[in-house]
Amino acid sequence: MYSPQFNGREHITQIGQGTPAPSETVGVMADVPQTLHPKNPIRALWQRLWIVVLVTVLVVGLAAGFSLMQTPLYGASIKILVGQKTNSATDNLATEVQGLQGITETVSTAITTRPVSEGVTQQLDLSMAPEQIQGNLTAEMIGTSQFIEVTYNDTDPQRAELVVNTLGEVFSQQVAEVSSDANNLSATVWEEAVSSYRVGPNLMRNILLALVLGLMLGVGLALLLDYLDDDWKSPEEVEFISGAPTLGIIPKFKMKASKSKRGY
Repeated sequence: MYSPQFNGREHITQIGQGTPAPSETVGVMADVPQTLHPKNPIRALWQRLWIVVLVTVLVVGLAAGFSLMQTPLYGASIKILVGQKTNSATDNLATEVQGLQGITETVSTAITTRPVSEGVTQQLDLSMAPEQIQGNLTAEMIGTSQFIEVTYNDTDPQRAELVVNTLGEVFSQQVAEVSSDANNLSATVWEEAVSSYRVGPNLMRNILLALVLGLMLGVGLALLLDYLDDDWKSPEEVEFISGAPTLGIIPKFKMKASKSKRGY
């Protein structure tokens, strides 16, 4: 005689006389052959497709909401031309070009230093600290040329234009002050900022990244739940665990509500 005591997750204890029952409690999933319920990732994802969709929608919604709540950021750029006059008639063109490239790299680094930002805040009488300008300021050498592109980002588009144009003027004056007859270094604002452009937040990029991240999290969660699911999947698995043959299977069915012909 078998007395099954189970809920699909615990264990079955077999008791009786004359019955070949194991002497100890049998773990449900520990001794079940993998052939009884092989893992199928496609089936697991299909059964838990709602989890993948729900996680993806939540992540994308959070990313879109966070992007829309952020304050827009605008950028403005200028181009500075770095020049140098040499007094030596023996210098060839290759040496002169190589020297200018090195000087241009040094100048691009000097643009983002504190003295330049302090000069901008003093000339415009800004209430912000020089470190704030430095944090939103970038200067990059354009290829191997003598041009440097300076970009400043701000939440106010008009202020972004004003700050970057003033920075070009201040820096040109500072270079002229430190320049000597030996190097004849010059920095001229070649192109001023006439308009600003939006640099962030990038809504479409954030949504695409959130979509990829949401799909990865949703798929991973669905596969994890399938791996942790130890419910019995087939009659063969029940036979293996209980040791008793399956006499019959009651299928799932739904009762259709009958419509009454008479209303009360």
